[in-house]
Amino acid sequence: MSNPLAIPCPHCGALNRVPADRVGEHPQCGRCKQALFDGHPVELTASNFDSVAGRGDLPVLIDFWAPWCGPCLSFAPVFVQAAGKFEPRLRLAKLDTEAQPQLAQRFNIRSIPTLVMLRQGREIARQSGALNAAQLQQFVEGALAQR
Repeated sequence: MSNPLAIPCPHCGALNRVPADRVGEHPQCGRCKQALFDGHPVELTASNFDSVAGRGDLPVLIDFWAPWCGPCLSFAPVFVQAAGKFEPRLRLAKLDTEAQPQLAQRFNIRSIPTLVMLRQGREIARQSGALNAAQLQQFVEGALAQR
């Protein structure tokens, strides 16, 4: 049995310990019984941000966006598709900067879309601008290679 990973539930915020070699087996939350991964980005808000993105052992890739932003809207399907591809290696999340301006300010977001990769709540990589699938893959792989 491998070392367990601490994975926050995107639904209730409970921290789950999942053996690393079983993360790909569709684990469920011990508290609310919902899937820890569903192939879709998690919507982040002020109320769930720290419990989902600020802790746990998996990196979290956040798409800072706004509903009026054309490049954000064109990038959205690429990001959604990536969630199914990259989970459970990392968690993908979206943060609406219009609805959550305090979080956008906390991360000093100056342009959108902006991707921020967090590891245990600390920023390890950032990329501004809409990306295609190949560019997103390259960004993620480069960010994950950083230790």
